[in-house]
Amino acid sequence: MTNPLRKYSETLFLLLRIVAGFLFACHGAQKLFGMLGGERATEPLMVFAGVVEFGGGLLLVVGLLTTIAAFLASGEMAFAYFMVHAPQSPWPIVSHGELPALFAFLFLFIAAHGAGPLSLDAIMAKSGKGAARGKASPHAAAKGV
Repeated sequence: MTNPLRKYSETLFLLLRIVAGFLFACHGAQKLFGMLGGERATEPLMVFAGVVEFGGGLLLVVGLLTTIAAFLASGEMAFAYFMVHAPQSPWPIVSHGELPALFAFLFLFIAAHGAGPLSLDAIMAKSGKGAARGKASPHAAAKGV
């Protein structure tokens, strides 16, 4: 059976990457700037988390250095989950760790997938600049990107 949404997969992945990156950047803005209902972080570890979230989120939105940004974001979310949420309960729903767990696996998927053809990584790879080590994604190489 064919999947009728398959023809939209690149566009849907683009939307997934943009929305996830934007939401992640919003969490970073809370920590770095005290915006969006958050308090400005003062602890060095929280400031570092804010930098990873804000900077990594923006890189994901535009699809630049995507594999690196997504891998760092995934690691930061896994660290947050195991340091803050897991000690409270083994169940993410009880420890309010669903969002960090979901972000960790989503960003790990994006890191493995690559930015996709609709990204700055793909544009730079096509022009010979090679932003993310010369490949936008393993799928883009098969399509000539």
